[in-house]
Amino acid sequence: MKVVVDQSRCVGAGQCVLVAPEVFDQRDEDGMVVLLQENPSAELHAQVKDAAQLCPALAIEVDG
Repeated sequence: MKVVVDQSRCVGAGQCVLVAPEVFDQRDEDGMVVLLQENPSAELHAQVKDAAQLCPALAIEVDG
């Protein structure tokens, strides 16, 4: 699995961080998404897919 985030689309809702904190974080200054793991381990795949679906700005793309 490969994860890509589009920071220009991010609205700082933080849903991704709540669902998959091992993979996503937020910048302190503006709340924008920070990708911690581009290729998360298999045990995190379901959480990452959930985070992508919950993102109100559709800023997370998951391949694989």
